[in-house]
Parts: sequence; C-alpha cells; structure tokens
Amino acid sequence: MNWRAVRAIIRKDLSVVRQSRAIMLPLVIVPIVVLVALPALASFAPNLVNLPGAGNDLSQLLEAMPAGLQAVMEGRNEEQRLLLMLLVYIFAPLYLIVPIMVANVIAADSFAGEKERKTLEALLYTPTSDRELVTAKLMAPWLAAVAVALLGFVAYSLVVNITNYRTMGGIFFPNLMWLVLALWVAPAVAAFGLAGGVLVSARVNTVQEAYQLGGVVVLPIVLLMVSQAVGVIYFSIGLVLLLGLLIWAIALALLWYGVRTLRRERLVARI
Repeated sequence: MNWRAVRAIIRKDLSVVRQSRAIMLPLVIVPIVVLVALPALASFAPNLVNLPGAGNDLSQLLEAMPAGLQAVMEGRNEEQRLLLMLLVYIFAPLYLIVPIMVANVIAADSFAGEKERKTLEALLYTPTSDRELVTAKLMAPWLAAVAVALLGFVAYSLVVNITNYRTMGGIFFPNLMWLVLALWVAPAVAAFGLAGGVLVSARVNTVQEAYQLGGVVVLPIVLLMVSQAVGVIYFSIGLVLLLGLLIWAIALALLWYGVRTLRRERLVARI
C-alpha cells in the first residue's frame, strides 16, 4: 500500500470540498444549527413549565417514558427533568445526523463530483492500485465526518453546560451514554453514511442526483429520534453500545458490497 499516494488523494478530495460552496454550506450550517443553536434555545424550555397547564403536560409526558428514564430523572425538579429529557436524551439521535450527513455529502461528491468535473478519467489512469484509490476515497469522507462529529460534541457540551449551569446546579454533561455515543456510535454512523454515499455516487453522473438519493440514509436516525420522543425507547448505555454494533455491521456490509463496484474498468465504463 502506497500511503503517500493515499494521503495525496485524501488531501485533494478534502481540498475540493473546502473550495465548494455547495458542499461547505450544509457542512457548516447543519452542525451549527443542531449542536449550537438548538441546545442554546433549549435553555429557555424551563420557562414553559410555569405556563398554565404545562406542568401537568410535562408530568404526563415523563410518566409515559420508560422506567429506566424515569429513574434517571428521580430527585430532580421539573425544570431540571425537562432539560435532561431534551438535552441528554431526545437530542441524542439528532446529534447522529451530523456525522451521517457529513460523510454522505462528501462521499456523494467523491465520484459523482469527479464525473461532473470531468476529472475522474484522469484520476483512474494515475499509477495507483484499485486498493489505494478506494482506500483514499473512503477515508476522506469518513475522517472528515468523525472530526466534525467530535468537534460538534465538544461544542454541544460547552453550550449545554454554559447555558444551563445555574438551572442544573453545576456541570451535568456529558454522561457516560453520550461518551459512548460520540466515540462509538458516531464513527459507525459516519461509516453508514459513507456507504450510502459510495453506493449512490458510483452509479449516478451528477452531484445533485447523489445528494437526493443519498439523503435516504438519514431516515433511520429520524426513526430513532421519533421512537425516543414518544417513549418507545430511551438511549441507555446498553442500547447505545448495541446500536453502535448493529450500525457498524450494516455499514461494513454495505461498504464491502460497494467496494466491489469500485473497480477501474467499471468506473471507466460509466464515464
């Protein structure tokens, strides 16, 4: 494996991403909205508890939650319980949208973008093996997605602790479940988004088509968010560990299948 060639392709792909406004805008705006703006706005949620009837509605909502989540809320006042429910649990699946989106967007541009810019043919005729080319094309979006997810996790932690320090009586975030989510599940979700982007990008001819089809990979995350919001599940440490294992298995299976299609002769035939 010629790692110098692999690093050169990774740098080239990430340089193209940085220079593309169409790619950079969602990569910047979505994390800021999800991991900074929304948790900052959530700090105003305790004010809703004092509205007429809101306290009863909150109590009913918490009673509908799984027993494990109710146990975590034990000993907290209503304002603190509301913040914990929003920032620690309901927003947890929302966090996973960031790595899956980043990996999918960059992977979608990886081959479809090369075709659209008429640079894929030149890349395919470079003196790199199929293995080196595929490794570089997979590593670039995955590394970028994991980096954004970890930076977003740090930003989210700072925002929720700073804006809610007084209400919560001190630093309360992150807990162990979120550490597992950021270090174990987020990289798996990035790999899943990468797999979707590779499968789509290698088969379409424009970046726009790749974006539209690749966006489907976000649907499982939305389903997780809805399931937790209505009390069907809650993100315990055990569930998060199992979820990460399942996503890794699916992502690696999809990547294995997708890599089989990333051969020079097949890609040349699609140019």
